[in-house]
Amino acid sequence: MNRSTCVVGLQWGDEAKGKIVDLLAQEHDVIVRYNGGSNAGHTVVHGGQKFKLSLIPTGIIRPDKFAVVSVGVVIHPASFFDELQRLEEAGVRADSRLLVSDRAHVIFPYHMQEEAAHERLSGRPIGTTGRGIGPCYQDKVGRTYAVRVGELLEENHLRQRLHQIVPVKNKILHALDPAATPLDADALTAAYAQFGQRLKPFVTDTTRWLHEQHRANRSILFEAAQGSLLDVDHGTFPYVTSSNSSTAGVWAGTGLSVRRLERVVGVIKAYTTRVGEGPMPTELFDAAGDQIRQTGREYGTVTGRPRRCGWFDAVAVRYSAALAGADELALMLLDVLSEFDRIGVCVAYELDGRQIDHFPSDAHVLARCQPVYEWLAGWQVDISQCRRRQDLPAAATAYLEYLQTILGLPVKIVSVGPDREQTIMG
Repeated sequence: MNRSTCVVGLQWGDEAKGKIVDLLAQEHDVIVRYNGGSNAGHTVVHGGQKFKLSLIPTGIIRPDKFAVVSVGVVIHPASFFDELQRLEEAGVRADSRLLVSDRAHVIFPYHMQEEAAHERLSGRPIGTTGRGIGPCYQDKVGRTYAVRVGELLEENHLRQRLHQIVPVKNKILHALDPAATPLDADALTAAYAQFGQRLKPFVTDTTRWLHEQHRANRSILFEAAQGSLLDVDHGTFPYVTSSNSSTAGVWAGTGLSVRRLERVVGVIKAYTTRVGEGPMPTELFDAAGDQIRQTGREYGTVTGRPRRCGWFDAVAVRYSAALAGADELALMLLDVLSEFDRIGVCVAYELDGRQIDHFPSDAHVLARCQPVYEWLAGWQVDISQCRRRQDLPAAATAYLEYLQTILGLPVKIVSVGPDREQTIMG
């Protein structure tokens, strides 16, 4: 058993990380979400029941595991409690197993209004989810107008803070939209102080708690949100998320040193998808792209937006796998490709008349890249019932082995459907 593992997406998010976290949770005592907010969406299917999680770690579904929302996450309290209620209605009780960092930052209505206004007015919209994630992280870095979860527990202190913050936010919102309705500091205080009292049973110093768990030799599973190519520092900036969605976020997002990591599982789809704006060299605008979207049900878990779909981009994944320090790969949604007679893999880019095999650091350069493909035979056989590698058709095995070779990493997990049982291990 590994004492600590990180599950991280190696594409532009939506790689089906939730299923891998759920599977590996059985080998770990604690599951930690270390970045992002309610803009993320992890879906887990078990026994015909579907769980959609955004803020609460996927490990909460297993009744004997602790789930931690750590310091690197930004929390919209109303979304948190909506999600908690849906879990309870599905028979999943959190009780003392769910912990929330007192240092995590809080999303307020003005964050969502700011984000919507900037997306509307910007000449270069990023394609955000509109949930206030970016402006909350901006306030965190700016410090002056940031509020952390622990501050919600003291109403008088919270009132003082909001009376300092809200007048400034009202000026900003009015400048962005003169028709914006001013926010009321006292009303926000009352609402968020109530959230604070509801959060209180879950709130603790998760950094100290995680260090205690590590000293007690309990195994920890770190759960990334979004994908490494959306990392704020290492992704396709500015078309990225507002946090470190690669393994770079583990240390800052939890307070537990990445030196404790003993295993990094990089999660990849058998093809490529992206939501929102930004370059995607292998994007398909034809019937093949539509077919992947329909068969793979490629619509956002949180927003419902249709995802952009294309063939597998090995150039991008080689880059993100190195960035993550991945030890192994989990290949997801292999079954979605079962209808194709041939399958493309991007092995290089053509940039301004020359061929390159590295991932450009600038989005405007990546936007000029054209994919260079190698083509493999499809299998056109339903593989959703396969449970061993030897059950796969020869062409599916060849595709899997080709990806292992070109990426230089072993594929240890293969998913052939959304359910826990539709998985080939080893």
